[in-house]
Amino acid sequence: MGGNFSMSGKELGGDLAPGAAGWSSMSAMFRAGVAGGLLGAVIIWIYEAVVWVGIQHLMPLAGIPRNATGLVFGKAVQESIGVWAYIVGTGIHFVFAIAWGVLFAMVWPYFRRRGYEATFVALFYAVLAWIAMHVAIIIASDNHPDYTNPNVVIGGFMSHFFFTVPLALTVKRKLSEYRK
Repeated sequence: MGGNFSMSGKELGGDLAPGAAGWSSMSAMFRAGVAGGLLGAVIIWIYEAVVWVGIQHLMPLAGIPRNATGLVFGKAVQESIGVWAYIVGTGIHFVFAIAWGVLFAMVWPYFRRRGYEATFVALFYAVLAWIAMHVAIIIASDNHPDYTNPNVVIGGFMSHFFFTVPLALTVKRKLSEYRK
């Protein structure tokens, strides 16, 4: 029994023909990364407001924007600069979120060509981002949570999942739009 069955990558859910390079332009990657980073930054703050403030009562709602200032520069600086801690912390939060978004947009074509789903890659990216950022915090400041506490580690990974999954899905969608 013979058949005439064939499928291209497009019919299998992929969007590249075999052998196609599939690299997006740097400007498209940058735009997609910025969009993904901004969305992820907002969503992680929503997660922190619901979980860290509303459920766990770890900090007041107003503490979220200034949290990055304390982590990077220490509590003494955070307290000494007053209202500026909110502005500096917000700036730190969004600049790093955008940088992580642009980095994801630059590595995403590699994983896309190999058939990985963006959400799957985002789960590992979240862990990588959390570890890298918190190692940097340990180096930059002596003001950090107890990283030997499993609640701190699991809570950190969870918050970063809420950051990287929407980031990854946005980058995936935006880069597919730019290629059309």
